[in-house]
Amino acid sequence: MYQTVTAKYETAIVGAGLSGLGAAIRLKESGNDNFVIFERAPRAGGTWRDNVYPGCGCDVPTLLYSFSFEKNPDWSRKFPQQQEILTYINRCVDNYRLEKYIQFETAIKKMVFLEKNGFWQLTDQRGQTVTARTVILAIGPLSAPVFPKINGKENFKGVNFHTSRWDQHFDPAGKRIAVIGTGASAIQLIPALAGKAGQLHVFQRSAPWIMPKKDHQASAFAKKIRKTFPFLQTLSREINYWSMEMQGKVFFGNPVLPKIAEWVSRYHMNRSIADPKLREKVLPDHKIGCKRILLSNDYYPALQRPNVELVTEPIQHIGEHSITGQAGGKWEVDAIIYATGFEAAEFNQRGIEIIGRQDRSLFQEWKKTGAEAFCGLTVSGYPGLLYMLGPNSGLGHNSAIHIMESQINYILDYLEKLKALPPNGFLDVKAGVQKSYNQNIQQKLAGMVWASSCRSWYKTPTGKNTFLWPGHTFTYRKLTRQVNLDDYDKIKPMIGAEDLIKSLSQRANTYQEATRPSLPLTKES
Repeated sequence: MYQTVTAKYETAIVGAGLSGLGAAIRLKESGNDNFVIFERAPRAGGTWRDNVYPGCGCDVPTLLYSFSFEKNPDWSRKFPQQQEILTYINRCVDNYRLEKYIQFETAIKKMVFLEKNGFWQLTDQRGQTVTARTVILAIGPLSAPVFPKINGKENFKGVNFHTSRWDQHFDPAGKRIAVIGTGASAIQLIPALAGKAGQLHVFQRSAPWIMPKKDHQASAFAKKIRKTFPFLQTLSREINYWSMEMQGKVFFGNPVLPKIAEWVSRYHMNRSIADPKLREKVLPDHKIGCKRILLSNDYYPALQRPNVELVTEPIQHIGEHSITGQAGGKWEVDAIIYATGFEAAEFNQRGIEIIGRQDRSLFQEWKKTGAEAFCGLTVSGYPGLLYMLGPNSGLGHNSAIHIMESQINYILDYLEKLKALPPNGFLDVKAGVQKSYNQNIQQKLAGMVWASSCRSWYKTPTGKNTFLWPGHTFTYRKLTRQVNLDDYDKIKPMIGAEDLIKSLSQRANTYQEATRPSLPLTKES
């Protein structure tokens, strides 16, 4: 009888950030122990390992920015800083003994679906290959930094780097520093640099809407209460969650809440800035919510320091030691820091080639159409590929970890339903189902603030929003609670004639060898 070739692993996870580790923990707890994690870096942590710039932190409350199955009563403040989040991630690795599953410094460069066998072949940077029936792609949306296209930037002789590639040897003390960008990373970095730099020039393309950050340190008493009465932490988590869900209506077409949010933001700006000229510079020119709303109490005060200048003149050219503006302004600088974000909407900038059925290339297709998936997770023509935080599953109003946990629920059910198929069988989401789903997503987005004319990292250069989930997270949780098999083609590959003949021939040769009579030994023998 012909024997089906099976994969070495049931599941391969690419990436050891929060989403990949969360999936690994739930896999292990559900009894799915046959998995491996590939991580390109020497240690786990994802974006919280890579982003170590001064002031780096999270704008989601700590009680929400942690797994529901691994709560942390020891958070030091309401909004966590980078190092504390990284410590939490490493604690998850230790508590669930995940390190033995992780292959560090292993970057997956190519993935090919072997349709005849019903599994994936993954190739790393050393050319080594491994097979897995399913692949959880957990590479994160904030892993590919963006550098602006500015003439002459390659000729700059001073120090220059992106915030996500922070130079640990860089000492800002007394230096003339240019920060290009005023997004989420920049408003955390600038206050941290302002007190050290000799001169800080902040180059702004578009002013963000900024809300006050209601941050505070957690008292020893609060930590003790959370440890003694865990249900109180769960209750606080729920209150935080529903509060952020209601705030999400700012984006979903509610006519009143955006006006309230804009009033709060303007009040925060007016209370923080006395100079009317500076107020005019930092006043956004787009609808609130069209771009990411930021939280900060110290950004506006930092701009008013005597050694800080906010520059709104567009950059024309970067020289060996200077930046020149389009109106003729010139700034001599020792260092340039690019706080210009990530390729979040461009899901094709991850350094991995993914080949599906009929030799289709996923990222080449997405370059033409914009990234599309079903439930942000599965893609027609790429069975067994489960893309965490994939197309249109990002958020603008709540914790991404809630989305991660919803996706993990779906993945576990997907793996369970896969067990009902033969070892080489697979589930491939129907092309029509995926198309209908994404048409519905884009129709919903068209009625929301994100569809307005501002440029944002939620959109591709063509204006298609491939990043955001258009609604509440509890609707996404309901959508991904379980797999509907009607959405999928259940494929059971047939054995090819050539393979069958080869197998029978091998078995015949084995039989002949086993039944051939032994020759008597001679004296010469």
